[in-house]
Amino acid sequence: MCLAPVAASGGGSQERGHPPTIAIIIDDMGYNLHEGQRLARMDQPLTLAFLPFRHHTVPLAKLAHRHSKEIILHAPMANTRNIGLGPAGLTPDMDEPTMARTLRRALQSIPYVQGVNNHMGSLLTQQIEPMQWVMKELDRYPLYFVDSRTIATSVAGTVAAAQKIPSLTRDVFLDHEQTEEFVDQQFKLLIEKAKANGTAIGIGHPHTVTVDYLEKHLPELDEQGIALATVSGLWAMRNGNRVMFAEGEKEPIVPMVARSKED
Repeated sequence: MCLAPVAASGGGSQERGHPPTIAIIIDDMGYNLHEGQRLARMDQPLTLAFLPFRHHTVPLAKLAHRHSKEIILHAPMANTRNIGLGPAGLTPDMDEPTMARTLRRALQSIPYVQGVNNHMGSLLTQQIEPMQWVMKELDRYPLYFVDSRTIATSVAGTVAAAQKIPSLTRDVFLDHEQTEEFVDQQFKLLIEKAKANGTAIGIGHPHTVTVDYLEKHLPELDEQGIALATVSGLWAMRNGNRVMFAEGEKEPIVPMVARSKED
């Protein structure tokens, strides 16, 4: 079930005018061509988060757009475990111009980008000033921000909201254990959170077990009375069906010339 956003009001999900609704973000897009193609071609309105400058990012983002998926930047941010970030990583040693320029180039590298969430970031998302710099750059464009909440003390979502950037926060990670049993447990938890709160956001990855699970179970949501929306659709449900950005309100992101061959 893919619902157009409707006006929201207080109370339970039925009183809000829509059934319990989930959004699913798939992180780390751009590495795995086969699973990425499967996700892009699914019938349901997934939100796909692409790492910048990865080998398959541009062709997969173009394929996903053709299949009506929502495209966001999966912005690499410094973590507490010193795991490498790859291209376009944002780190605490950057000054504001360097961080803004790095983020801008990452955004320009993702075709059809509509939002941003953080890749890792357990270190950087705890730091107020770098997050203010990130949100200052994002505020130039018609983009929303999702705090992946890779650490409980993240301030990213709070800073985004303070700077009036449309923002949301991840509710459930679906597959940090890669077994069907675990993915099933987490998917059911996501649905329970949506039933309790009206909406909920889950994050998964292009693991075969996750893609297999979604391929099998997403078509069953309709008969369960659960709706699936893109992140921007879910934001609209939470915000009285308000348009996120007025036409001309923000400057467009000028994409880089894509040299990758389309799928």
